[in-house]
Amino acid sequence: MVSEDADGGRGTWPSLVALPRVTLSVDSTQGQVVSWRAWGAFAALGIIWGLPYFLIKVSVQELSPVVVAFGRVLLGTLILLPIAWRRGALRSLSRHKAAICAFALAEFVLPFTLISLGERWISSSVTGILIAMVPLSIALIQRFFGLHERLGAWRMLGLGLGFVGVAALLGFGTIEGPLGWAAVGCMLLATLGYAVGPLIIQRHLGGLDPFGPLAASLAVATVVLFVPATLLLPAHLPSPPVLASMAMLGVLCTAFAMLLMFYLVGHAGASRAAVITYINPAVAALIGVLLLHERLGVGGIIAFVLILLGSWLATRGIPPQAQSAA
Repeated sequence: MVSEDADGGRGTWPSLVALPRVTLSVDSTQGQVVSWRAWGAFAALGIIWGLPYFLIKVSVQELSPVVVAFGRVLLGTLILLPIAWRRGALRSLSRHKAAICAFALAEFVLPFTLISLGERWISSSVTGILIAMVPLSIALIQRFFGLHERLGAWRMLGLGLGFVGVAALLGFGTIEGPLGWAAVGCMLLATLGYAVGPLIIQRHLGGLDPFGPLAASLAVATVVLFVPATLLLPAHLPSPPVLASMAMLGVLCTAFAMLLMFYLVGHAGASRAAVITYINPAVAALIGVLLLHERLGVGGIIAFVLILLGSWLATRGIPPQAQSAA
């Protein structure tokens, strides 16, 4: 879980940039009254992290999935790296190079590329629902990271409901053809990456100002994706809607969303912030249906409810992990 450190924000950064310094430890905000600003940040983040699937769907119409992933991490790096340097959050990272590289691959390189690839063949709303399996994945694999949370009856029920939901989603005609199933595989691998990322933080990066590992990991991801993205650049300048989608993915959905997340954790606590996990898929599905005219059908709606309910039950009592960027 995450708590606010005593030294608070640094320098004279305004509003959201003057964030509290946070570390992975005990949540000290339990029982505090949540301000209207924190509720505003909560609502904004729930919407912002539901947007990427729609924006990716627009972007991959003209850009390679690797280029989409690269543009997103590049913009995030350009914004967050100077902030991390100003906060002094980069000074203590030399001893954590391996963990930062592993986090960059698990949290950014693989999921961003795989989601962009998979969205060529399945809808953004189905993508959002599949990514909602992240809490289930964390509950399943945390033992491999030395976190031995007991799986009681409620958590076992949650895991079962979650997987029934996935089966319902895939079994009601939502997925069509070999490429559709390949896209499902991409999403499941992306979900696994999003689950591994927070566990790496909890096991190897605890006690650090999150801005340091986050900015450094984005920089590593940018370097890893640079060469393949350069080779796959389009011959012509993308259309204005695609350029706007890429800008929103990098600036709003990656950099600004993480600033909002740290603000929310510092002012409302990690437990309340973790509820975002259950809102993003709903927003993603709603946007896909309304703006892209995607159709979930009865099976998709049932699957959506089962996956969210299963995720909530499977993670009851588990200390909330650091949040994943969608």
